[in-house]
Amino acid sequence: MPTYSALTTLDGKTPAETLGEAMERMDPAPTGVGVFEIEDDSGLWEVGAYFLDAPDDTSLAVLAAAFGAKAFVVSQVPDLDWVAEVRRELHPVRAGRFFVYGSHDADKVPGDVEPLLIEAAMAFGTGHHGTTKGCLEAFERLLQSGEAPGKVADIGCGTAVLAMAAARVLPGTMLAADIDEVAVEVAEANVVANGLVDRVECIEAAGFGHADLEAAAPFDLVFANILKGPLIDLAPQMAQHMARGGVAILSGLLTHQADEVAGVYQRHGFNLENKAEIVDWATLTLRFNP
Repeated sequence: MPTYSALTTLDGKTPAETLGEAMERMDPAPTGVGVFEIEDDSGLWEVGAYFLDAPDDTSLAVLAAAFGAKAFVVSQVPDLDWVAEVRRELHPVRAGRFFVYGSHDADKVPGDVEPLLIEAAMAFGTGHHGTTKGCLEAFERLLQSGEAPGKVADIGCGTAVLAMAAARVLPGTMLAADIDEVAVEVAEANVVANGLVDRVECIEAAGFGHADLEAAAPFDLVFANILKGPLIDLAPQMAQHMARGGVAILSGLLTHQADEVAGVYQRHGFNLENKAEIVDWATLTLRFNP
């Protein structure tokens, strides 16, 4: 059975969120609405919705005009087994000692790696994206230098792949936090699948805003693989919750955004130790020396 998507762009977060709320009241109602910042420094936001039946063109035109958005682009979404499609495209990824794979590639796991099972059906980062690979490689460099961080947090954890990587090689309990309830559920499922229930605690929180994170601070290592805007907003909290000499591994950044984010963190007491690039994505390694 085909479904339909309707997408538009407009300036500003507030108008975009308000448009998204208005789309939820359409008839026929969409099955889901998403509002996302386009990470190209344009200031544009994308608003999209999915429908089981073809959306009403007149209603979409009225909404676009009312909110100053571009005309909606409506497309029919093919009726495909998307998990199977993703599995065909996702191959195992090795980053240092870490090996990220799906269950369909379980027979390809080498014997000399730290395996991280992330299913293709799971949203919020399978580990195959350049940002996650960059974070794992930055963590590998830290380990290779002889460091063994004691307290670790993964902020904006998604699938919790980074927290699980830390749990594979470090003692103690890793804290994996995400603002999205569904992401936390996905993280918990992955923790179970990887046999790390006693080693990774999954938390629903915005930034460091949770009692367990407050109690565990200061941290020796914090992963934050999110986006430029949230990373900049997180900088003051990061400084407040980081141990002196601790390391922040940041990604979710396009290469041209990395220097701006590094500059913000430097103003909060962090020194840039490494900037690595994988295609269009950058990963920063910063040390807290206020």
